[in-house]
Amino acid sequence: MRRFIIVGHKTPTAADFKLDDMAGGAGRLDVLLRCVNSAFFLSHSIRKDVEVYLVLQGPPHPPRTVRFYGPEMRYLNPDERSTGALVRNALLKQSKVEARSSPGVYVRDIGLREVIASLPAECQVVYLKEDGLPLESLVKGEDMAFVLSDHMDLSDAEEAVLKERANGTISLGPTSYHADHCITIVNHRLDML
Repeated sequence: MRRFIIVGHKTPTAADFKLDDMAGGAGRLDVLLRCVNSAFFLSHSIRKDVEVYLVLQGPPHPPRTVRFYGPEMRYLNPDERSTGALVRNALLKQSKVEARSSPGVYVRDIGLREVIASLPAECQVVYLKEDGLPLESLVKGEDMAFVLSDHMDLSDAEEAVLKERANGTISLGPTSYHADHCITIVNHRLDML
């Protein structure tokens, strides 16, 4: 399984945002939605071997995680608005245990530490950051998780949580890219290996 874990620092944890204002009133949810689309969509299909975790840390009840699971995915369309509706519908559910909101979309009241702890032991965890090893050093594994952030850097505390489990830090180069572009680059690299 190919996994992407994206931290949304200001993305709301309640479903009271407008689908017409995901870049402002929804705490840059638009960034996370583009990540979902970059992770899953191919030209005429979607990747079934992908899982995306959106770790939401905005008000009013952080943290919450919305998980998109490729093997069960239905109703995912390439526009941000419909993907935003899937996230909003998931956030209508309050759950300490994972709850399904639609086929392939789940929500749970957990944060980054719990998401990383829930990954299978054999899963390689890779932190995507500008000062890591070159992308060319990435060795493809059967089960990999890539951690990145929204428009803000991970905090020192978040990096500390990640480094407890991370197998390494990979850089896509000296230039900072948008998070969704990073996912496209990683998918391309893994597809070529």
